[in-house]
Amino acid sequence: MRVVARGPQTQPLPVSVRGISPRWMWNGQAMDVDRYMTEARVSGVVVLKDREILLERYGLGRTEKHRWDSQSVTKSVTAILVGAAILDGSIRCMDDLVVGYLPELRGSAYEGVTVRHLLTMSSGVKFDGDYVNADGDGSRLWAEPFVNGLDPMLAYMRRQPRVEAPGARFAYKDADTDLAGLLVSRAVGTSLSHYLSCKLWQPYGMEKDAYWMVNPAGNERANCGLIVALRDLARIGQFLVEGGKAAGQHVVSPEWLKHATSEQIPLPPGSSREGLTGYGYFWWTGREYYAALGHSGQGIFVHPRERVVIAVNSVWPEPNTDAHRQAMGAFIHALIEAAA
Repeated sequence: MRVVARGPQTQPLPVSVRGISPRWMWNGQAMDVDRYMTEARVSGVVVLKDREILLERYGLGRTEKHRWDSQSVTKSVTAILVGAAILDGSIRCMDDLVVGYLPELRGSAYEGVTVRHLLTMSSGVKFDGDYVNADGDGSRLWAEPFVNGLDPMLAYMRRQPRVEAPGARFAYKDADTDLAGLLVSRAVGTSLSHYLSCKLWQPYGMEKDAYWMVNPAGNERANCGLIVALRDLARIGQFLVEGGKAAGQHVVSPEWLKHATSEQIPLPPGSSREGLTGYGYFWWTGREYYAALGHSGQGIFVHPRERVVIAVNSVWPEPNTDAHRQAMGAFIHALIEAAA
């Protein structure tokens, strides 16, 4: 695990004089914030509008001092680092070939795959994401030995076959994000943790150090494992509302940010999540808001027109069921309506 170091200054999030505590109906039941938090096992929620806190509540024994594993919200943070590396000139463009940065993948199914294909989850390379069964790609990837200095994720993925043409369709793959993270680290010449600290955590004024889990090769798992305080999770969304700037400087270009947070590839029919129907660059997209989503109810939701940001951490009783996703969508909609 590595530290993502904060800087000497903290970006203030003052408490608004206008608090919110919405009520809504869900499946014929009257809901409020406390009932939803109890039923969905929410450990914390923060709602910002124009950088002011409209709502901040905690559950499950947590307080504002505690950090939480953001799960696949990490993917969306990795996307920000890709955008930063492009603005830096360390990555030339989204259509660069992956093998140009990760030459260990030459001759593999990743030939012809671009940075854009990775960030839109459309590499076309096989990865089933099964972490439960011993023969699933997820389980086998974690069990891959670290031999002769070759990152075990690279070693495993360069043996995987291609199942469809790059860019053909969206197919959610953790490994595509891990490769994107390693690509960024190679391009900028430092760890993802250090790069995130330099590009966002220090200049934007995050409140607490974060932590990022690493694999046996010592490389950050770019698809998961960023452990963050809830207010700082909200600050990530606020950073995007403010155009991707930190300390008055663009971390990502406005054009790149627009593309990252708008639909670049549609989701397959029936696979919408929390009211979102498309995918940008590791960000889920919808008609009114976009989001970073993680296992068991983690999320950053950004409504750019209303300048509203919602950060949520949860541990759903039954992870990732449609019922929980739909209930969270209703919760987010109620918060946005109240904050508007």
